[in-house]
Amino acid sequence: MKRGLILLALAVGAAAPASAQLLGMPVWNSPKGGSGITISGDYGKPSSSSGGGSAFGLRGDLGLGTLNVGLGWDSYKPTGATTSLSSIGADVAFRVIGGSLVPLAVNLQGGIAKTSCTGCTSLTTMIAAVGVSVNIPSPGISIEPYVSPGIRISKLSGLSSQSNFGFALGANVGFGMVGVHVAYDYTKGKNGAPNTTIFGLGAHVALKVPGL
Repeated sequence: MKRGLILLALAVGAAAPASAQLLGMPVWNSPKGGSGITISGDYGKPSSSSGGGSAFGLRGDLGLGTLNVGLGWDSYKPTGATTSLSSIGADVAFRVIGGSLVPLAVNLQGGIAKTSCTGCTSLTTMIAAVGVSVNIPSPGISIEPYVSPGIRISKLSGLSSQSNFGFALGANVGFGMVGVHVAYDYTKGKNGAPNTTIFGLGAHVALKVPGL
């Protein structure tokens, strides 16, 4: 029952709007895209108005040049909760501007995730965003700061959906095959709900796939 009440608060704004797809995580993005498989380990730290606590997750992304598809999972334990909530989701991003010779990149990103647990109502969260990044040239290092504004939609099973505006500010830094990423996520509250923020960081490994 307590888990169900936490989900209700996050979904419909009784305490805070639900942001991003995976609960407790920022919206991760890489507008420039790429080719190959990227495995990421993530940590999210929501503000108290976002539910507090912390989240840990894993993501796998397949880059096909202009198209990127990904799957993700995380475990989020809000402040005061005795158990964690698990989310699983997928996203797709399509680069419309940019490439290896163009430092500016723009992509369109969409994602959906579902959070469920025994004895509580399931929560569906979705995002639709535009990402803009600049590739900063540096010897031996790839630096990609980005901004990704968009709409976040949350729907508790059996209730109407709620939409909120939000954005993510982040950066992806690569050192060859390995790298780190960081993001700050903001969602604007509605109907008296507070604005919410999430700070996230993580590490990733990029694997080249022959033929891609």
